[in-house]
Amino acid sequence: MKSIIISSNKSGGGKTTVTLGLMKALMKKGYKIQGYKVGPDYIDTAFHSHITKNPSRNLDLYLMNEDGVKESFSRGQGGLGIIEGVMGLYDGKGIDTSYSTAHVSKLLNVPVVLVLSPKAQSATLCAEIKGIIEYENINIAGVIFNNVSEGYYKLLKILVEENCSLPVFGYVPKDERIKIGSRHLGLVQQSEIEDLDKKIDICSELILSYVDLQLLVEKFQNANEIKTNDKKFSLNDEKLNIAVAYDKAFSFYYRENIEILKSLGRVQYISPLKDKKLPENIDFLYLGGGYPEVFIKELTKNKSMMESIKKSLDNGLHCYAECGGLMYLTEGIEDLEGNFYETVGFFKGKSYMTKRLQNFGYTTVYVEEENNILSKGLKINCHEFHKSYVDLDEKTIYRLKKDRYDGIVKEWNGGYIKNNTLGAYAHLHFLGNMEFVKNLISRK
Repeated sequence: MKSIIISSNKSGGGKTTVTLGLMKALMKKGYKIQGYKVGPDYIDTAFHSHITKNPSRNLDLYLMNEDGVKESFSRGQGGLGIIEGVMGLYDGKGIDTSYSTAHVSKLLNVPVVLVLSPKAQSATLCAEIKGIIEYENINIAGVIFNNVSEGYYKLLKILVEENCSLPVFGYVPKDERIKIGSRHLGLVQQSEIEDLDKKIDICSELILSYVDLQLLVEKFQNANEIKTNDKKFSLNDEKLNIAVAYDKAFSFYYRENIEILKSLGRVQYISPLKDKKLPENIDFLYLGGGYPEVFIKELTKNKSMMESIKKSLDNGLHCYAECGGLMYLTEGIEDLEGNFYETVGFFKGKSYMTKRLQNFGYTTVYVEEENNILSKGLKINCHEFHKSYVDLDEKTIYRLKKDRYDGIVKEWNGGYIKNNTLGAYAHLHFLGNMEFVKNLISRK
């Protein structure tokens, strides 16, 4: 598939705005688009999927390893692939460029379009662009400027094309109509923006008017030939009936995680917000992450669902609860004002919202305690991103370790086990943790 990466020099540089508008603009030109997102982000992929009507996929080298990234990329369906980068082009796990957008560009051999939102710069911007090009000699296809005036754009185009030997494809003008809101964990979800389609349509029309799409499409390049080991990512198991919680409160799932579960049997989606109880005769429940704290009043009102979940887990239903799913299974969530809202009450203890991120970033999990779900000694790559913590009187089996840039290793405990339920803050991608999945669905 011919593909391009949309990257920038920093977070907030305009990657998402340009990516979404470009997807829609190229669709108006008749192309079928496959969206991808570098890194562990769930929200951007949901935007991609909403626009393209084609499930977007993550490409995270830390969570998925190189084979997992290649497998995810190869599962894409479309005429053109648009990969949205993460942070700045070279920003990865630590002080080097490992697991960065540049790393993905080199692995897949996909060129990069730099989206830049400059202010009060001219020749100095050229120096910055030259530095980006030369830092690791990444294949930079060209530049799109974002949130600039027409006059400023004309000046920048001349300077960049003359001094950096790069094509400037165009620009996206300043326009408040295309601004997308944010909250404590990033962008507001696409499902919460009533006028999202209008915003994206406006953005796509701006791109059609001010960006040379013909020249840009010429820069899309076939990725390296992807050869994956299908057997590595397949599981042979009895057919299972699997329920996955999916609504506005719980929507953080990697596409491939669901696909792997579907290969194990029947997957049906449930809504803790709206459904009255769990389906009959399910073998496994997957409670993913999301924003339970944002929709806590609605969740709390649906007492019949909470009672159904608790009864099923008490009776031994196998369950994996991740981040927001973990919070939902506690006795309740206390917000920043001290208001307490009762939740399922399966795990003994409470969840507490905080003003800052807790244990943020890539982390390694070591299963150090004997338990009835995961094998002792299992090593898992994961990601944490939450402004809350739990205080539970339950057994923990994880020892989590995070390497800091200053050489200090931060360690803490997590991974709560009760009956046949595992709850944890750590987000996992199944393609990089197949042993974890095999443990999870086995019947020990």
